[in-house]
Amino acid sequence: MKELAPVHGPSAPSEWVVRWSHLLAPEATVLDVACGAGRHMRWFAGRGHAVTGVDRSAEALATAGAFGRTVEADIESGAWPFAGQVFGAVVVTNYLWRARMADIVAAVAPGGVLLYETFAAGNESVGKPSRPDFLLQPGELLAACAGLRAVAYEDGFMAEPARFVQRIAAVRPALEAAAAAPRHLLKGN
Repeated sequence: MKELAPVHGPSAPSEWVVRWSHLLAPEATVLDVACGAGRHMRWFAGRGHAVTGVDRSAEALATAGAFGRTVEADIESGAWPFAGQVFGAVVVTNYLWRARMADIVAAVAPGGVLLYETFAAGNESVGKPSRPDFLLQPGELLAACAGLRAVAYEDGFMAEPARFVQRIAAVRPALEAAAAAPRHLLKGN
């Protein structure tokens, strides 16, 4: 598949997602949760991955559909549309609905990757979101990913734009246990 031209600004993929996307197996399937217009779908489709995006906005999905399969669903009040399905990677950015956290983590296939980045406690001091319902508490993302191996985790303040975040890059151990510990390359700082 031909790689798409780079995108800058609000349509650009998250730097966290870009930094850790090398953890995905070649041609891994990707689920983008709360995908919006598909900025991460575009990133992964441009790298040869089959991508599925889910969002409740039909308008946003009309754009995201250019990059892969889309599913219109309100995952906050409706059923999880991927019950029993797993993906080589699950990507979530700027989204938190605690009732779906277990479903999101369960959607990571053995050997698969979870890339999750969202707002954390403290963000109420710099902007929106500010309601505790939409802000991770200290260590909450790590706890939600207890069945995965954390390759990288951050919990802190970012200056541009000003925000408090928690983010994790984690892998689900493969079904067949390797004799040696898996090697997940840590990319530069």
